[in-house]
Amino acid sequence: MSYVPIDLDNAIRKECKRRRYSDKTADTYLFCIHGFLKHSRRTLDKISKKDVREYLEHLSEKGLSGNSMNTYHMAIRFLFEEVLNKRIWIDIHYSKVPQRIQKFLTKEEVRKLIANIGNWKHKLMVELMYSSGLRVSEMINLKVKDLVLDKGYGFVRNGKGGKDRLIVLAKIAIEKIRNLIGIESLGTEDYLFKTNRNKKYNQRTLQLIIKKAAKAACLDFKQIHQHTLRHSFATHLIENNYSVSDVQAMLGHKSPETSMIYVHSSGKMINVKSPLDG
Repeated sequence: MSYVPIDLDNAIRKECKRRRYSDKTADTYLFCIHGFLKHSRRTLDKISKKDVREYLEHLSEKGLSGNSMNTYHMAIRFLFEEVLNKRIWIDIHYSKVPQRIQKFLTKEEVRKLIANIGNWKHKLMVELMYSSGLRVSEMINLKVKDLVLDKGYGFVRNGKGGKDRLIVLAKIAIEKIRNLIGIESLGTEDYLFKTNRNKKYNQRTLQLIIKKAAKAACLDFKQIHQHTLRHSFATHLIENNYSVSDVQAMLGHKSPETSMIYVHSSGKMINVKSPLDG
């Protein structure tokens, strides 16, 4: 039995929070849902599967990519099934998004990038992102209590998809982290990295730090972003003969297929000998 919430936005955000979806996901869903409702011009209790199909066809005609179409589809299904408790099934298949080999840095390029960061705390943040395969959002949300420094590992809490995962800590970073905790007198509940105003860093700041360092290092800074460090971490693990399942665990991927792209990125396949040469 379906029902219509009085405050739709609040109902969607509450359900997203209950499922441990990120605020970004909730914002995306709300954007897609509002676009759908505006187009349909119907009240929630009058909307049907036909309205959904017509809207998705409208988006397809506008030339949206398969990835964007899937996002709209998921958002509308979330509205119907999770918020309105109304079952809906729309069997529409979208073209797959072409999978491209991810941009990554060589080990020497990573060294150059890090060497061109003057602020010691910013440098440690970038070192930690690369050495542990962290997303920017995961890095800025690290707390002192999430790290087990004497054993060389830590935890990402409530990462992408609301999942926790284990992360490795580079030996070279552990002593620097200890120094940071001591210098800033951080407690276990404190964020590991805080600004001069005693606030948590924001993602935009990290993006600018990486761009500035890449430009100073004479790297292709237009192609380098915060996720490039994560791609580089995964690619270098493959180059160091770690398995796809190891990479999958370190990055927190749902399936090994997602991690397989780093096998292609690493150049491992180039080292495979053609049977014709045998």
